[in-house]
Amino acid sequence: MKKLLVVSLLVALLALSAESFRVPRQTEEEDQGTLTKITDKIKTWYHSTVDTASDYLDNIKGLKLEEKAKNLYDDTTTVVTTYAGIMQDQLYHIFYSQH
Repeated sequence: MKKLLVVSLLVALLALSAESFRVPRQTEEEDQGTLTKITDKIKTWYHSTVDTASDYLDNIKGLKLEEKAKNLYDDTTTVVTTYAGIMQDQLYHIFYSQH
C-alpha cells in the first residue's frame, strides 16, 4: 500500500512538473490585408533608417569633429591675423615712408 502511494505521488509530481515544460501553441497569423503589409514594411524601413542615422551620428560624435573644426578655425584666424598685420605694416611703409 505504501509503495502504491509513493508511486502515485511520484507520478502526480511528474505530471505537474511536465506541465511546465509544455510548449505553448502558436496562434495562426491572421490574414493581413495589402494595406497592413505595406504599412508594416514602411514602419520597418523607417525604423531601420532612423537606427542607421543614429549610428552614423554616434560615429561622427566619436570622431570629435566639432573640436577639430574649432581648433582649425582658431589656428586659421591666428595665422590670417598675423599675416594681415604684416601686410598692413608693409602697405603703411610703402605709402607713408615717402614723406
